[in-house]
Amino acid sequence: SALSRNGAKGLIARSAKGPLLDDKFPAFLKSADRQGMLLGAYHFVTMDQDPAYQADSFVGRRRAVARAQGISQRKILLVGDFDTKSSPDRLVKFIRRVEQRTGVTPVTYLENSDALRASLSNAHPAQKSVIRRSPYWIALYSPAGTERTMFSSRPLTPDGLMEKYGIWNEWTMWQYGGVIWQGGRSQAKHYNTPAWSSPRYFGDMAHPMERNVFKGNEGDLRAFWDRHSWAWW
Repeated sequence: SALSRNGAKGLIARSAKGPLLDDKFPAFLKSADRQGMLLGAYHFVTMDQDPAYQADSFVGRRRAVARAQGISQRKILLVGDFDTKSSPDRLVKFIRRVEQRTGVTPVTYLENSDALRASLSNAHPAQKSVIRRSPYWIALYSPAGTERTMFSSRPLTPDGLMEKYGIWNEWTMWQYGGVIWQGGRSQAKHYNTPAWSSPRYFGDMAHPMERNVFKGNEGDLRAFWDRHSWAWW
């Protein structure tokens, strides 16, 4: 209710991390549904299992939880969150399997790393074509990294990070705020520059949290959510 009151339009909850199910997933979906928010689910694709197998597990859990919570008819955004050691082939396997099972192309969220950027930028054109049809959900909490040119360096921006992958022409969502732990307490970590400013907290909420922005207006957001969501009943 606090998220909705402060203007949040949707909530994307973790279904599982590899084989480890997130026990808060059902409650998160149900509570967001009660507030009339857009619903989303993501699976963290770990390196210890086949990506296609994890896609099957993700689809099955999303279906079972929606049915158990009485929200089977709600469309839920589908997202794959990929480990920094992931390869282009692993992304392709997950995306294709979700498409086969649901008819929906999932969104791709990437954990940032130099190795992942190098791996994806050097992917085969056929692999890039599959990954490109999956919208890019960018993770960038700080401008501390730099883009280096022949003449200067400047703070890393969402557009600059996207270009490093050599796959997408646009990013769709940006996770600009996260949470770090220092001395046993949670602290806000968020992207904040004169050109790309954001407040330390979300609205009047008292604790830091993960925050995201969509690139477009609310009508664009709802159309995007509909295209990449799946309902089962």
